[in-house]
Amino acid sequence: MRHGQGRQLARAFALTLASALFWGVAHLTSGRKLVGASLAAAYTSVFAGIGLAVTRFRGHLAELAVQPDWLTLMMIACVGLAVGWAVVIASSWKLVRPVELGAPARILGVGAVTGLCLVIAAPFAFAAHSTLVARDTLVTIFGEHDPAGAKILAGKKRLNVLLLGGDSGHNRFGLRTDSVTLASVDTRTGDTVLLGLPRNLERVPLPEGPARQRFPHGFTGDGALTPGLLNEVYQYAEEHPEIVPGVPNGKRGPTLLKKTVSGILGVPVDYHVLVDMRGFAQLVDAMGGVWMRIPEEITYGRHNEGRLAAGHRKLSGSEALWYGRSRTYSSDYVRMSRQKCLIRAIARQADPAKVLTRFQQLATAAKHTISTDVPQRLLPALLKLSGRVKDKGDITSLQFTPPLIDTGNPDWARIRTLSAKAIRTPHAHAAKASAAGQSAPVVPADETAQQAHPEGAAASLDASCPS
Repeated sequence: MRHGQGRQLARAFALTLASALFWGVAHLTSGRKLVGASLAAAYTSVFAGIGLAVTRFRGHLAELAVQPDWLTLMMIACVGLAVGWAVVIASSWKLVRPVELGAPARILGVGAVTGLCLVIAAPFAFAAHSTLVARDTLVTIFGEHDPAGAKILAGKKRLNVLLLGGDSGHNRFGLRTDSVTLASVDTRTGDTVLLGLPRNLERVPLPEGPARQRFPHGFTGDGALTPGLLNEVYQYAEEHPEIVPGVPNGKRGPTLLKKTVSGILGVPVDYHVLVDMRGFAQLVDAMGGVWMRIPEEITYGRHNEGRLAAGHRKLSGSEALWYGRSRTYSSDYVRMSRQKCLIRAIARQADPAKVLTRFQQLATAAKHTISTDVPQRLLPALLKLSGRVKDKGDITSLQFTPPLIDTGNPDWARIRTLSAKAIRTPHAHAAKASAAGQSAPVVPADETAQQAHPEGAAASLDASCPS
């Protein structure tokens, strides 16, 4: 390559690079003023719009990010920008490249321009792929079960969502809901009350209709030696479609359980979210583990072969699963308390940066772990509400476990009364203690809220979980 050609090649590539950084530079330099000005104006408009969206409408971006139609538009926009930018770079090179170049120089120039196109397009390609993954995840998890769902929060004082933990597995038949908690959220303040029902509640009253006709004196399951328990209602409904007529397979369980829990607590249930424990470990691993403070060593495993040492430590997915499931040397009620603390820890540690850096893994795990009847159209409003809960709301918990409630012979009227009281005045106990010049009692992590609050006042979840 002659020295003069080298200089021409360097100048051409410099102008192409400048056009990649700001559209139209090569065209303006070459006398194509109209095209160059148009490219410069388009570049300025695109990035001014992006800057305005990020600074002035940042909150709305999060709402758009949970709407499949907008995600599709975002994906198309990312692909369009990647292709358009590459076209600008290629056309700039074609315009300013030296006419007479030897084969080595031509190959060098084309290679450099191609590399530049790939570098510029890579972030947009990644963004398009992530947007596609997000859209696929939303469509997979959130169906259009309720097209009018977006209006449910309008004028509604509370949103009640049933949170279920499904204990299925390769060595288990069906799915048992071993974790049953109703989250009742004040839509104005974000204050949330978690009403926890133990898995072993016996003879739970079923809703009116075919289910009540089959079990007029409370659910007893298939008539085995042991009485039917609350955690068996879901699977029983799936296996007996006649007690939930008109409901398709896969939705019979949540439909009957929502109505059952609503009757037990005396509180309407709007939606449900089911987390299947088979994929829970994968979800925790996808977020890089979860930090927990364990007051005392926890033993787990069929033959007590595992140990979770006491202390402040990061749990892997399998360790977090055992933290929430183990009841060796403890009880269902201790496990219920740990499950709520685990959910709280995951919610607090799933910060935006972690979600973005592990988005692909989290999305894949979520599709295998979470099912719900929350409609897509409710997601923007629900996103606002979740932000209110996280930033301003107080979370309290009331668990209907012994000695407050006898699971073998529950006092259903008392459960409904205490539920109404907890929702109406969740901090009544703390306020009473404060007025008396005392601090509200703290609930240890391995004790239930009722042991510190025998009258059933909701206890702060922050206080009941070791920090």
